[in-house]
Amino acid sequence: MDPRGLTGLGPSSRGQLGEAAVAAAEEPEAPAAAAVVVAAGATPEEQEEDEGRNRGLLRWDGFSAWLHCVCVVGFDLELGQAVEVIYPQHSKLTDKEKTNICYLSFPDSNSGCLGDTQFCFRFRQSSGRRVSLHCLLDQFDKDLPVYLKKDPAYFYGYVYFRQVRDKTLKRGYFQKSLVLISKLPYIHFFHTVLKQIAPEYFEKSEPYLEAVCHDVDRWPAPVPGKTLDLPIMGMVMKVRIPTCYDKPGTTQMVQMTQQADTQISVILPTVHEVDLFRCFCPVFLHSQMLWELVLLGEPLVVMAPSPSESSETVLALVNCISPLKYFSDFRPYFTIHDSEFKEYTTRTQAPPPVILGVTNPFFAKTLQHWPHIIRIGDLKPAGEIPKQVKVKKLKNLKTLDSKPGVYTSYKAYLNRDEEIIKQLQKGVQQKRPSEAQSVILRRYFLELTQSFIIPLERYVASLMPLKKSISPWKSPPQLRQFLPEEFMRTLEKTGPQLTSRIKGDWIGLYRHFLKSPNFDGWFKTRRKEMTQKLEALHLEALCEEDLLLWSQKHSEVETVDLVLKLKSKLMQADRELLPVKPDTVEKLRMHIDAIILALPEDLQGILLKTGMT
Repeated sequence: MDPRGLTGLGPSSRGQLGEAAVAAAEEPEAPAAAAVVVAAGATPEEQEEDEGRNRGLLRWDGFSAWLHCVCVVGFDLELGQAVEVIYPQHSKLTDKEKTNICYLSFPDSNSGCLGDTQFCFRFRQSSGRRVSLHCLLDQFDKDLPVYLKKDPAYFYGYVYFRQVRDKTLKRGYFQKSLVLISKLPYIHFFHTVLKQIAPEYFEKSEPYLEAVCHDVDRWPAPVPGKTLDLPIMGMVMKVRIPTCYDKPGTTQMVQMTQQADTQISVILPTVHEVDLFRCFCPVFLHSQMLWELVLLGEPLVVMAPSPSESSETVLALVNCISPLKYFSDFRPYFTIHDSEFKEYTTRTQAPPPVILGVTNPFFAKTLQHWPHIIRIGDLKPAGEIPKQVKVKKLKNLKTLDSKPGVYTSYKAYLNRDEEIIKQLQKGVQQKRPSEAQSVILRRYFLELTQSFIIPLERYVASLMPLKKSISPWKSPPQLRQFLPEEFMRTLEKTGPQLTSRIKGDWIGLYRHFLKSPNFDGWFKTRRKEMTQKLEALHLEALCEEDLLLWSQKHSEVETVDLVLKLKSKLMQADRELLPVKPDTVEKLRMHIDAIILALPEDLQGILLKTGMT
């Protein structure tokens, strides 16, 4: 058996994964893998099953790469909110997850949302959930910007809610939500999908929904950096998912091509961004202070009149520190029925570092002890500007009917940038479109975040050992320790003053940030990347050695030990997606082959069966 014969099982292509899963299902010693496959291909028509296999996929693998399931939530006079339909039917949701979806898919009764309403929620996945087949396709995650990577512990729910008068129903109203459940934080994309399919679904019901799911199952995988054509119910959406290699702050426009573009119905310039200016409009005088609160992971509540406004504002806040990822929990729409309600509203401990979007007046009392509360009114359409809210003392907040405002005693570290305020006010006077205002605001936040993070990036890069200290015959060297005071001393010469005009207590802001969950998450991510880089450099150093010559000078026991270690290194590179050049991996495989072939036949047989290279 060729020791390279199993290389195709690495996470490099959907086709190989699909075939590997099929093989696992047919293998009698692998009942667990078979169970996953049976669940993933629940009662398909044979023709469609064959079609899926021809694409290297099992039925519903294509669907699962984009969505976990689609739910329809209705209102039952006896049961209250209830999940009426889950599609595909084999989709697994625990009772706790179903309960969360039920309550989060309907606006609170006080919201008075007549007509059609769209919003988004996020909820915690039940613990102990089995990893499904499509999770093996997560190699796409590595090329995504950090803020778009899937969080394995959470689901997003994208809602299209309809409430209209209907005298034929006992309650006098038709109330129903179509909900897309996904791991992907592609807010704008899924809201656009719902806008296209939900109105027709309410007219045509389940067969239409089934047809939608079949269309999604035929979509190409959500590969970052590729322009994707996604057909759905007679129309085609053209999208591009960003990559971590894109320049921050730029939108790679989807390019039109000559052929087949006559079918394109919708071209999306972004998959994840919200209308930043519309959300910040009522509070844009305080946008820099809010940026600080989000950066520092401070507990923050957005009190809004409807789930649309609460979810958009929470998502805009999380988005404002991009390209940094917000590492704490955030709930675009949170209700008193949420499974984390007690955990997040208890007064026995300090409020957790989360951002909550709420609409129920009950929260004005329950969350009175929270240090920072944003109360917003109805978001105005583009072109109109609401009266700017003031920063007020928390004791003034008694009910949800309190006047809009930012209720906090927080004192900002940085001086307010008057330039951006003048620029946005001028835009309002000139009736500049909301999209253009959003571009200005997004660029401002990006420059602020980059000015803040560049000194940290520069210092962390200095913790990396020199390349010459990497020896092939020793374990890779460790990163130097992050020393806060040593970092602070670097700020005098290479601090944010090099790139930002904003004055203020930057040192105080950094000290606070270093104790925050966002720093913890950012530094763990950077440390992992740098450790992987060291592992990759160590592999390169091994490749440059004459390993066959080394094995001829050492005993068989030492040579076998070397082969096993090299195989383990290759498996680690494959498993952890180390940043190793393909020719480095190939070179190392050739080294291993040469060493094995120089050993006695009995050892060759054993080593060829051991592990995978």
